[in-house]
Amino acid sequence: MAEIKIAGVMRAGAYSPNHIGNDAAIFNATADQLRKRGCSVTVYSEEQFRREVPQEEYIVNMCRERESIELLQSLEEEGRLVINSGFGIANCTRERMTRILQGNGIPYPDSLIVDTDEYVVDAIREAGFKSSWIKRGDSHSLHMEDVSYCRHPEEAQDVLKEYFYRGIKRAVINRHLVGDLVKFYGIAGTNFFYHFYPFDVSHSKYGLENINGPEKGYDFDLENLKETCQRAAEIMGVKIYGGDVIVATDGTFSIIDFNDWPSFAPCRGEAAPFIAKEILQCIKKFRKSH
Repeated sequence: MAEIKIAGVMRAGAYSPNHIGNDAAIFNATADQLRKRGCSVTVYSEEQFRREVPQEEYIVNMCRERESIELLQSLEEEGRLVINSGFGIANCTRERMTRILQGNGIPYPDSLIVDTDEYVVDAIREAGFKSSWIKRGDSHSLHMEDVSYCRHPEEAQDVLKEYFYRGIKRAVINRHLVGDLVKFYGIAGTNFFYHFYPFDVSHSKYGLENINGPEKGYDFDLENLKETCQRAAEIMGVKIYGGDVIVATDGTFSIIDFNDWPSFAPCRGEAAPFIAKEILQCIKKFRKSH
């Protein structure tokens, strides 16, 4: 087989809040694994990628900038192989994620999707949300303020107004779920799946795991969680994924966040070889079909 040439596109630092080093580490570890398997991997920044499209046959990326995602999508439409898909990355923005997961029966919190200049107090009350989370709907999170816990509907209204003043036009309001917060990482097409309690190991992006507090150790069906996350990844159109679930006292769970190519920080060494192998499998399938 001819040498496989891959363009690796790093994530812009603005989209790695509090995790710039971790995101770079898993990406570089994956690139090293691909090189060990005989691939040629040239790494670009998102800015370099947008300025001049790489000529390598395949694109492996952690992009989050809107312009980068649109460029990835256009390259896919032209017939290039892109991992993660630009369409999948776009699906992981909050409003689209909410609509897709709910529309496909994936367990997800009751939610309202609103314009940020709306009056929402009555709607939140009617929905029965005692407390809630407001999350920007148009993009991946950039700042701590893009994900806000609200203790009551009036506070939610105030937070929504702040979003409007910040130029954010759309938001998702999730019902706050009480239970154990569990973080997961997975790679579609493989048996790799890793989960842990972030509160236990002080793994945090914004410190928001403190809202739910230390886990109580509620029993849940791990195999069911794995299968649900794999199905969500397939529906969302991403190969390399992660996110968060809340496990209730009865063991049921709901996905509250689903991300394209997270940091894999607690399991980077174990994950990188699986990511590289799946990328190579996708390339082999792509070559056979073209």
